[in-house]
Amino acid sequence: MPLLLGHRGARRAAPENTLAAFDLALQHGCQGFEFDVRCTQDRRAIICHDPELLGLSLEQSSYSSLVEKLRAAEQRPPSARRTDHQLVPCLEDVVDRYSSSVFLDIELKVPGMEEAVLQILRRPSFIGRSHDSFVVSSFLPQVLRRLRELNPEIPLGWICDDRELLPQWRGLPCQVLVAHFSLSGKELIEAAHSAGKKLFVWTLKREEEMRRFAGLGADAIVSDDTELLGRVLRPRR
Repeated sequence: MPLLLGHRGARRAAPENTLAAFDLALQHGCQGFEFDVRCTQDRRAIICHDPELLGLSLEQSSYSSLVEKLRAAEQRPPSARRTDHQLVPCLEDVVDRYSSSVFLDIELKVPGMEEAVLQILRRPSFIGRSHDSFVVSSFLPQVLRRLRELNPEIPLGWICDDRELLPQWRGLPCQVLVAHFSLSGKELIEAAHSAGKKLFVWTLKREEEMRRFAGLGADAIVSDDTELLGRVLRPRR
């Protein structure tokens, strides 16, 4: 059976890229989740897909200013307010929270934070993790090449949703090809496996798609609908 991964967590049922969304994806039966990492002005590796949050540019804002704006927007009494890492988690929060039994697909959205990310992955809570329990992925080939220069052993994944760019996967320093489902099929899965790489498929939304790619031998299926994914493909005990 393929790995079952939530796309930005259980984003159909909880705010994406939050600890609540990650926890819910696991409750739905996923073995892990994909999430996005960007960099703030003060070099914090923040979990966020978009370059802006509540109108603030991440790269031009400090982590504390983002937390302050989010807290100001919260419509909760002080006694019920969430902690900083519940409002907007950082990579170290995720690394420290989830055990090695949870698969982490750490997507870097921007270049220039490779050293900082590798430093976080040296935290005591992450040391000793099997290379089969995580991957650092990106759409950006320069990010993967820089990571490989800094650490020749870390598992890397290249994300692609462009058919014209797809042939580049053979020359990139990655162990995983994360391909959009519109580009994927039996031929690509077999080619990746023949090259000694894994094939992750994203983002599947329908039951028939999930069953089809599981039958074709995809190594992981990434979905927004984690409840459906868990119901369809969760291993029965």
